[in-house]
Amino acid sequence: MTATDPAAEPAADRELAGRTVVVTGATSGIGRAAALGFARRGARVVAVGRDQPRLASLLGELRALCPVRPYGLRADFTRLDEVRELGDRLRDRFERVDVLASNAGGMFRSRVTTADGFETTIQTNHLAGFLLACSLRDRLAGGRLILTSSGAYTDGRLDPADLNGERGRYSAGRAYGASKQANILFAAEAARRWPDVLPVSFHPGQVRTLVGRGTIASWYFRYNPFLRTPEQGADTLLWLAAEPAERIERGAYYADRRPAPVRGPTAEPDLAARLWDASAAAVSERESL
Repeated sequence: MTATDPAAEPAADRELAGRTVVVTGATSGIGRAAALGFARRGARVVAVGRDQPRLASLLGELRALCPVRPYGLRADFTRLDEVRELGDRLRDRFERVDVLASNAGGMFRSRVTTADGFETTIQTNHLAGFLLACSLRDRLAGGRLILTSSGAYTDGRLDPADLNGERGRYSAGRAYGASKQANILFAAEAARRWPDVLPVSFHPGQVRTLVGRGTIASWYFRYNPFLRTPEQGADTLLWLAAEPAERIERGAYYADRRPAPVRGPTAEPDLAARLWDASAAAVSERESL
């Protein structure tokens, strides 16, 4: 199956009407396309991004698509204090989150340590999203957690005892792959620990986005004419949010609207459990254990 273009679907389709959908990394690429797609489907969209002008621009587009008032919240995922504040603000405003689309992420040219003491890739792509999901745990009861992963997970060498990857030479691709492994493992373990939440991860395909700015990969992802559009990349995310829950396999990894096999260590339940414990300890979310 090839990805469809959600922008081409009729705006009258309101299959997500009445649902609150939080999209992180919403101001560009797949996140932006998904936020607009959710609005077309009638959802109350809560767009999260770190760039305030782009966030304001997106909110204007969302208001034009759907009569349900959208919300925009700024947060930088390289700062866990901002993620905690984001969780608090979401909890204060919404009694229920029907879908948390955990999409924020990036690829970074060199090893940089955040103010929280973590390598930037693993914090931005995994730990911050893990912290936000844990902080919204009760709001997600009966809802869905959808994590944007990547087929690049096969390039990762994730070690829960060394989340910062300090035991080896830094590689932007390998760090990114490890963070995408973490997304798949998080969804799988959440399915075991959170029985009242529907967690899944997905591969959007190779998408023309701004990922990897400053790396060699950025030229490939920005200018390759054969890559998917962000709208096509967001298709499986939108489908996972709207498809009846009984048709979705809990904890599975999807590609093009179908469960995809997970290869190598990423398929091991023990690795998923160890990553969960290491992540909870890292962000001091002991109550999630």
